[in-house]
Amino acid sequence: MKSLSILCIAAGLLFTAACGNVPIKQELRAGAENTTAYLSQLKGKKVGILTNHTATIDSTHLVDSLTALGVDIKVIFAPEHGFRGDTDAGGHIDSDTDPLTGIPIVSVYGQNFMPSDSIMQQIDVAVFDIQDVGLRFYTYLSSMYYYMEACARNKVPLIVLDRPNPNGHIVSGPVLNMKYRSFVGIIPIPVVHGMTLGELACMINKKYWLPDSLQADLTVVPCLNYSHSTHYILPVKPSPNLPNNRSIYLYPSICPFEATPVSLGRGTEFPFQVYGHPRMQGYSFSFTPSPRPGAGNPLQNGNLCYGVDLRTSPPDEAIWEEGFTLKYVIEAYRNLQQTDLAGAPFFTDYFEKLVGVDYARPMILEGKSAEEIAALWHDDLESFKAERKQYLIYPEK
Repeated sequence: MKSLSILCIAAGLLFTAACGNVPIKQELRAGAENTTAYLSQLKGKKVGILTNHTATIDSTHLVDSLTALGVDIKVIFAPEHGFRGDTDAGGHIDSDTDPLTGIPIVSVYGQNFMPSDSIMQQIDVAVFDIQDVGLRFYTYLSSMYYYMEACARNKVPLIVLDRPNPNGHIVSGPVLNMKYRSFVGIIPIPVVHGMTLGELACMINKKYWLPDSLQADLTVVPCLNYSHSTHYILPVKPSPNLPNNRSIYLYPSICPFEATPVSLGRGTEFPFQVYGHPRMQGYSFSFTPSPRPGAGNPLQNGNLCYGVDLRTSPPDEAIWEEGFTLKYVIEAYRNLQQTDLAGAPFFTDYFEKLVGVDYARPMILEGKSAEEIAALWHDDLESFKAERKQYLIYPEK
């Protein structure tokens, strides 16, 4: 039997969890499922909630569960991919009304990343609950950041219902150079940060990363029986093109292909588990992207692409230990660098926004290896690892 009690008080933040005497291997539960920890803070209040299809209590959506419990939800804020999670990456999100509950939906992706003051002033308390995958460029983190800012500016308390990080076991990749700050890189953290969104919310608050040194009145409701060594299998795919845990483990290293002409499998049944191009040579594996839900107009649409199948090899254990690597991008670049790409460069400027540093691209062009490039971010990464420890809610093992 093990007793666990966590009390974390930092400037502008009160976080408490009392798990009592529990077996070490008790079932993992997300923060939303621990309703006794936060329901009293919502009853009798006008509530706004930033969430999507991943926020469930057992198999029931959080919004439906809270409504059934008598919580007065006034507005739903929808992130990238929409409230129901079926919109293409980067696709336009409309403000609308949820047909199941009649609750207004306000988009916080596209033209307005942050809820307006006029809307925030209509609610008494804000809730955030979205399943993240632990990558700097996965935009749910940026949505939380702007939500925290909106709450701080309008003095609305924020409750973050935490969820496990399926990539929470490793910290890897370059720390963002803030000159490349964007919606796919909002704070100076590595590509693979090894933290839950609840932990990152604590870090954002304590380090005054919000504009004007703002801090949110923040409460984090923790997961129960979770550690950073937990290999968490997501019950719901977090976005249309991350269909399984294999894609989530490969996502850190495959996503930089978004800034190249190489397909990463959008428009197939195995996105983020393959990569290829019509002119890549020496490969027998091939695939043809085509429109499908979540990928209405995929890169290399209709073109037979030759390349690499990562669905089964290397094994998951090798990917878990590797974290972020540029070796796949380097391999594809070297394969295609003698190919006529109609005058277009292999990399677009989006590459720096995803990778977060200015030296990776020129080193690839110079013929440097993934290991040589990684050596340059080693010191910054080690500094982040040391700093990260003070904001962890959950044990490392």
